[in-house]
This record gives sequence, structure tokens and C-alpha cells, in this order.
Amino acid sequence: MSDRVAEFNAFRQQMNERILAHDNQVVRRFFALDTQTYKAGVLDLQTKELLGLVASLVLRCDDCISYHVAQCHGAGVSRDALFETFGVGLVVGGSIVIPHLRRAVDFLDRLEAGEQAAPSAHEHG
Repeated sequence: MSDRVAEFNAFRQQMNERILAHDNQVVRRFFALDTQTYKAGVLDLQTKELLGLVASLVLRCDDCISYHVAQCHGAGVSRDALFETFGVGLVVGGSIVIPHLRRAVDFLDRLEAGEQAAPSAHEHG
């Protein structure tokens, strides 16, 4: 079985570095805005990551879902809290979210089984 978590993190890091190496202020500013958005404020980090997870489920973005599952896991969000969040995403997004939910749970299982730790910098998806 391949290490899906390690592959996801390595590809994400490699491509983010390539993207940010290009001198494009719009892209750099968007990445910076994304990073700032998920810093703790009135809402704590866990809450913001759970919100990002729901939005990602509803938008059906597997990379974003995996990213937020990893961030939630790294921030100490419990499995039960993640499943409640999965439920919100499923109700809001409908049955079309189910395949993405399957992959989210698989990714969570792999994280809990000790595959590579969650990424630390918050550049989305």
C-alpha cells in the first residue's frame, strides 16, 4: 500500500514551491491571504479548519478535503468531531459528497495509522 499521506504532502510542497517561485504578486498575495485566514483569531484554529473542511466537502475538492483533514488531525480535532463535521458537509452538499467522504475517511484512517504527519504551512489544497 502506498503512503498516500506522504505522496500528498510531497506533491503539495513541491508544487507550492514551484508556484511561489514565479514572480506573480496575485498568486503570492492569494497564498498569503489563505495563510492569514486560518490563523487563530476570534475563532480558534480548530474551528477555522473545520469550517474549511465543510466548505471543501461541499465544493468536492479532494485535495482541499485531505488538507483540512490533516490540519484538523494535527490541531487535535477528535475523530468524533471530524465525523460530526463530515455530517454537516454531507447534509449541505448532498449525496454527491459521499465519494469524497469515503476518501476523507480513508485519509483520516491513514493519518491515525501513523502515515506522514500533516503539513505545517497553510497554503491551501
